[in-house]
Amino acid sequence: MAVELCLLLLLFCGSTISEVQPIYKPPPGTLDFGFVPAKTYDTGAYHEPGPIGILFKVVHAFLYLVQPNSFPQDLIRKLAQQKFGNTQGDYQKPENVVLTLQAIYYEIGFIVSAALGLLFILLLPLVGLCFCMCRCCDNCGGEMHQRQKKNADCQRSCFATFLFVASLIISVGVLCAYAANQHLTNQVRGAKKLVNSNFKDLKIFLNDTPAQIDYLVSQYNTTKDKALSDLNNVGPLLGSRVQEQLGKEVRPALDAALTMAGAIRETKEALENVSVSVEVLQEGTERLHANLTDVKMHLSNTLNDSACSATQAASTCNIIRNSLNQLNINANFSGLPGVSSQLAKVNDVLKIDLSSLVQKGYAAFNDTPDLVVNQTRNILSDIKNVLESIGSNITAFTKALPVQKILADLTIYLTQSEAYVQDYFPVVEQYDFYRWLGCLILCCVLVLILVFFYLGLLCGTCGYDKHASPTTRGCISNTGGNFLMAGVGFSFLFSWVLMIVVVLTFVTGGNVEKLVCEPFEDRTLFKVLDTPYLLNQHWRNYLSGLLFKNPSINLTFEKVYSDCKENKGIYTSLHLEHLFNINEFLNISMYTEDVALKIEHIEINLSKIILLDEIGKENLLNFSSSGIEGINFAAYLTEINKSVTKVDLLSFANDLEARADQLPKGALENALKGHANNIRMIHNQQVVPLEQAMKYVKARSTLNQSIRLLKRTSSELMVKVKNVISSVNAAQLLINNNASLVIVQETKKYMDTIVGYFEQYIEWVKESIAMEVAACKPIANVIDTAVDIFLCSYITDSVNAFWFGLGGSSIFLIPAIIFAVKLSKYYRRMDTEDVYDDSVEQW
Repeated sequence: MAVELCLLLLLFCGSTISEVQPIYKPPPGTLDFGFVPAKTYDTGAYHEPGPIGILFKVVHAFLYLVQPNSFPQDLIRKLAQQKFGNTQGDYQKPENVVLTLQAIYYEIGFIVSAALGLLFILLLPLVGLCFCMCRCCDNCGGEMHQRQKKNADCQRSCFATFLFVASLIISVGVLCAYAANQHLTNQVRGAKKLVNSNFKDLKIFLNDTPAQIDYLVSQYNTTKDKALSDLNNVGPLLGSRVQEQLGKEVRPALDAALTMAGAIRETKEALENVSVSVEVLQEGTERLHANLTDVKMHLSNTLNDSACSATQAASTCNIIRNSLNQLNINANFSGLPGVSSQLAKVNDVLKIDLSSLVQKGYAAFNDTPDLVVNQTRNILSDIKNVLESIGSNITAFTKALPVQKILADLTIYLTQSEAYVQDYFPVVEQYDFYRWLGCLILCCVLVLILVFFYLGLLCGTCGYDKHASPTTRGCISNTGGNFLMAGVGFSFLFSWVLMIVVVLTFVTGGNVEKLVCEPFEDRTLFKVLDTPYLLNQHWRNYLSGLLFKNPSINLTFEKVYSDCKENKGIYTSLHLEHLFNINEFLNISMYTEDVALKIEHIEINLSKIILLDEIGKENLLNFSSSGIEGINFAAYLTEINKSVTKVDLLSFANDLEARADQLPKGALENALKGHANNIRMIHNQQVVPLEQAMKYVKARSTLNQSIRLLKRTSSELMVKVKNVISSVNAAQLLINNNASLVIVQETKKYMDTIVGYFEQYIEWVKESIAMEVAACKPIANVIDTAVDIFLCSYITDSVNAFWFGLGGSSIFLIPAIIFAVKLSKYYRRMDTEDVYDDSVEQW
């Protein structure tokens, strides 16, 4: 019943996840679901033995010498699978004989060691009995007579030294055995705390699981709130997306129309600048032309004077007369065509504010998010209701699961188990006390023997008088010899009992260490347990057959233990999806189908958006027919680039004055020089201002820039206007006819964004169930506590250390007996002596 309840608890810690391949994977904003609430487990399934660990390592090294073979996986599998009957013939089958021989080969170290121990058990009492009977017959050293030898002191010293060394080794063995015995008792007494810690972790495991499941369910609100936030902002999100896609065509068209509106204003300004600049320049050049004409007329009259008919002046006058044509203006702005008609037409075009019409188109297009909000209000309300119903369904479904009842039953079972352990623990301590007392008695037997040996050595060494003869030895020396023989007697009496305990604990503890503890540490033991058809001949995988009644599921002890050791969720560790499927809880299609269906029915009509009405288009056509392309731009640019006069007046005046100097002195010379001065005055007063005065310079510059701007604007003006109108018409057509396709595409992306939040939630739930919910570290801790700590570290290591120390002491009793018997002859008082006998003493 308890196992079934535990399985049901583990069942509700997770669910299966159906594999749904989404058509579109949007990059939605990452949702923060926080951390699944989890408490820290107290149990640390690791044991540090302390200083006695050195002894344990020595024992492990000794066991490796006894049994260096690796863990026999194949042999154990075959032995477990082999059928041994009750008849003699079953054991004589060849395959069974082979397995038996393989087992013997593997255990050969333990068998040989145990055989030696049995030989010790059988022979030592027999030898002791024979030795006793022999001494009773005054043989074997029983005769109280000692023959004196020259090297007697050397022999006595050697025997005493060897006995002391043997006693020290026995003492070390006794200390090791006592330490192991006490260590086991201390660990048993302290095991209650570790057991309570495991029970506490199991309670935390049970109590936290519902809270973790509730937390997973409650985090649906995070998903729902984010989805509702996006639904409430459908204008900025969906509307802006639609606007962005349409804007790739609409905005360039409106920008072109707005640019053309600016070009109309610039054209008007340019025409006005041309008209004003031409008037300013015409005024200056006309006054200069009149003055130059007047000077040329007076100069011509002077040259017609009779003085020019003289031989000396005729040639000079002819040269001057021929150069009079140069006294004329070069740039004639009066002959340029006017632009008043073009300006009038442009002013008529500007009576309609094209920029305002274009801005209205911008405003209408920018209202797309508001149109989306207004036209989706009813549908979004339905979607919100669907989200609320989903949350209610999830909550109702989780409440319908009998988690609380299962947990209550498991908690009761766990409490009963804990109470049973607590009640049984004093019994364990009591039996451990009996064990401790028995082991202590064994150690005390060895201590008693050691006391006899140490007292014998002490009394014998201190009371020995080398000047005394064997028959006159002192009482203390004689007492030392008696102590040594008492130690020998107790050794014969109890050594075989000690060896029986050593052999039993050695065979048991050594095999447990080799066949359980070491393979458990490297997890080889789990591989054996996971052998197909090993524990049940009909089940390939025993654990899955036990849990799910389906042995074909690949569920192994090693994998479960490893996952729990890594504190993964019990759902992942035990593959509980094969036991219970709650797809209706985590199947994303169930949650998103209604939402997607509602979103897909969103219909948005943008036909009310007018980018540019017919008045604006007609205004553009009127501008294209304003006639600015008929302006003679070449004539304007030609006159602008000409100099003010055909000849440099200052150079002309200087040349005229120089030629006047060639004439004879007189009125003609003075008159020509007067005309030269007038020309210089005209240059300074009219030409220089025309070239340098800001008024004229600015007029020429403005005229130049305006003419060039008009030239650029007029270039293929009709084509440009038609292109603008075509772009606007195409954008309007896109909005009226093809916007539905864009809206469908963007609505799909918007829907996938909403669905993406559910996908994040499901993935988070899946990961949390796999790694955090009902983390099964306590189960691994229970296994580690039971096997690695209790069985191996507490019991097996202590038992092995005990037999190691006790066995070593028992073995060294043999040389101690020999040396004690030999040494006692030199300490005990003899009845007779033979001082001069140098023959070898026989006993």
